[in-house]
Amino acid sequence: MFPVTPAAQAKQNMEYAKIPASQLLKIKTLGELKAAGYQPKSVKQELRDNLIQRLKNQQPVFPGIYGYEHTVIPDVERAILSKHNINLLGLRGQAKTRIARLMVNLLDEYVPAIAGTELNDDPLRPISRQALDLLAHHGDHTPIAWLPRSERYTEKLATPDVSVADLIGDTDPIKAASLKLPYSDERVIHFGLIPRSHRGIFVINELPDLQARIQVALFNILQEGDIQIRGFKVRLPLDIQFVFTANPEDYTNRGSIVTPLKDRIDSQIITHYPKDVETGRKITEQEADIKPEQAQAITIFDIAKDMVEQIAIEARKSEYVDEKSGVSARLTISAYENLVSAAERRLLVNGERQTALRVGDFWGVIPAIAGKVELVYEGEQEGAAIVAQNLLGKTIRTFFIRFFPDPEKEKKKKNAKSTYQEITDWFGSGETLDLLADSSNQTYQTALNRVPGLTGLVKERVPNLSPAEHLFMMEFALHGLAEYSLLSKKMLALGGMQFNDILGGMLDLDKLGRDDD
Repeated sequence: MFPVTPAAQAKQNMEYAKIPASQLLKIKTLGELKAAGYQPKSVKQELRDNLIQRLKNQQPVFPGIYGYEHTVIPDVERAILSKHNINLLGLRGQAKTRIARLMVNLLDEYVPAIAGTELNDDPLRPISRQALDLLAHHGDHTPIAWLPRSERYTEKLATPDVSVADLIGDTDPIKAASLKLPYSDERVIHFGLIPRSHRGIFVINELPDLQARIQVALFNILQEGDIQIRGFKVRLPLDIQFVFTANPEDYTNRGSIVTPLKDRIDSQIITHYPKDVETGRKITEQEADIKPEQAQAITIFDIAKDMVEQIAIEARKSEYVDEKSGVSARLTISAYENLVSAAERRLLVNGERQTALRVGDFWGVIPAIAGKVELVYEGEQEGAAIVAQNLLGKTIRTFFIRFFPDPEKEKKKKNAKSTYQEITDWFGSGETLDLLADSSNQTYQTALNRVPGLTGLVKERVPNLSPAEHLFMMEFALHGLAEYSLLSKKMLALGGMQFNDILGGMLDLDKLGRDDD
């Protein structure tokens, strides 16, 4: 028999690749598989080939990942083309694990394996004693099973209690007893997660949390592709795509990646948070669990969605929040869900069928913020709830000058009437405005319409709004003026806000202090 030339082998591989999955699944024995032209392919080559095909066809490689189109995703694609093991390094909530999970889509839809083997052995490249025994006994009649890509992904969260036995394996006394085998027989080995991930993708999340001695056990696997268990002279050339994730803060707080292991990870890719509000909105809207009945009954404005994203941006630069810990995208997702639920609760309390978001509903997102930020010492002194309110205030302040004249500049006007004078004069005359959190739509509208000049301000500066959004911007204007110290606002015991003159608010605080004394 003449050896198959590379050109002939390539042609045979192409013919095999054209066989539809429905036909492949009908192949039941090793002989049938050989006749179909199957040739083994490493998992990294498999990922590379399928990535090349997607790039040529201009198909999305990591659908649903936003903000990484020109940074992280190209780096990951280059690593896959280089057949590298990958470490995704970044702060919490930066889609590191999601990227790893999406890599499964670059695997072949099905691959053959020797049926019944623990390590999913390739029929033409068996590595386990079990597979070799089956082949020796059955030959071309060895039964074949087909592995779907979904079963070729394994994920493990690194925790301090993870052992070498968990990841690599150990001898199993129960197996030795049941099979009546001596401990010197390699068939008594119980394989860990990594060997069982042979021919697939294996992900270790939060790698620095893994104890140093456990990290050392990974050296041989990454460098040589083999494992050693309890001194057995067994070499298993594992075929695995490794993906690790790590938080840079972990390097100093809880542990570190030992230098020789870091050296063996071919590509380290730095992830990041969304660089703008628009990208953050795409992520939040994709991930938030907004129920159909909520979307139908509640009018949600674009400015409200943008404000949710701005809260996270303000948190990431706040002096009260630990910058090194980061602010997860889960903050905006939870905040958006709570914002909509605040409006829904109000709608249910009032027995109404339709409502719209209000600025006051943002105070319902405070629980979603408070549990998602790590505070520095000064923040702990203030308290999580106060820090959350502070972030809301900064968000309103940031957005206010996008729609209305800068109050700081208005204060400096000489011999000219301020844009906000009619509004501030009304409050200055002793008037107050209560906006209760659970007020009905009609009560809310009536209350806002009491303030002279407020409707005109919004119509002039933000024209062509729907009636519901017009009311939102009227309330937003009041909150903005309070943030710029042109008005005073305070929380009401019944829930909601009271607005009054800035001087009146100061006098109320003085009175409160005297009463306390």
